[in-house]
Formats: sequence, C-alpha cells, structure tokens
Amino acid sequence: MQRPNAAQLAYGSATVVLTTVALLLLSRTTTPLGVSVICAAGLLLGVLVAVTMPARTNAVKSADPVPPPSGNETIRVPAARVGAGAETRIGS
Repeated sequence: MQRPNAAQLAYGSATVVLTTVALLLLSRTTTPLGVSVICAAGLLLGVLVAVTMPARTNAVKSADPVPPPSGNETIRVPAARVGAGAETRIGS
C-alpha cells in the first residue's frame, strides 16, 4: 500500500473532526460510551474518505506521441531574428 499524500491526509483529518463534532452536537450524548462510539465512527469515516480518495499519479500521458525524424528529412533550424538592436543605431 502506498503512503497517503497530503491531500488524502487533509481530507481524512477534516472528515474526522467535522463528523465527530457534528455527531456530538446532533446526538447530545454525554455518556463516555456514547462519546467513544461517535469518535470511533468519525475515525472510521475519515479513514474511509482518505483511502477511497484517488491518489495523484506523476505519470505524464501523451495523447499523440511525436514520431522520431527519419533519415531523409532535414532538421530545420530557425534563423536569427533581425531587428533594430543597439548595433544598428546611428549615434551622435
């Protein structure tokens, strides 16, 4: 199994915190058993979110690969641009 990336850790952690707080506020439980069940449910949901989130791949997919030049084709080199540079000024 690959290591989780930063986005997976962030989404999983946010899910744990927000789910646990929301469930505690909605259920209004005060017993230790109820709080531990809600915390466990929030933790399981956060792990589920982090695991099912698609991992980013670094592979570059090229839709249309460029074929290598064959032996009879010439390679074109662009010519130097001619412009009004400092060497063409007429100074006083």
